[in-house]
Amino acid sequence: MNLALIAHDHKKDDMVALARTHEALLRHCRLIATGSRLAREVGLDVECLLSGPLGGDLQIGARLAQGEVDAVIFLRDPMTPQPHEPDINALVRACDVHNVPCATNLSSANHLLAALAR
Repeated sequence: MNLALIAHDHKKDDMVALARTHEALLRHCRLIATGSRLAREVGLDVECLLSGPLGGDLQIGARLAQGEVDAVIFLRDPMTPQPHEPDINALVRACDVHNVPCATNLSSANHLLAALAR
């Protein structure tokens, strides 16, 4: 299972907590992320890509379009404007186009990971 994990700045603590909760599952997945906190703080093996504003969302979108991503968890901060909003929208659209599950908040992320664990 190839999972992409992304979190806006105000959601990074939530992503770390989510990863700790689902650590047993995540250790059996190939993980790509737009930051290194999951590797540093949870000890997961993560391929770190660029940050979102520097093109990381686009890198993940490209891999998704090539069939290299099975699910995306993108903890978005709807209250903070993002300078790279077009890239974010393109990634979420790519999930829809390629029928890839995409969780954009903590509740849906927990449900997605619980389903994958079954």
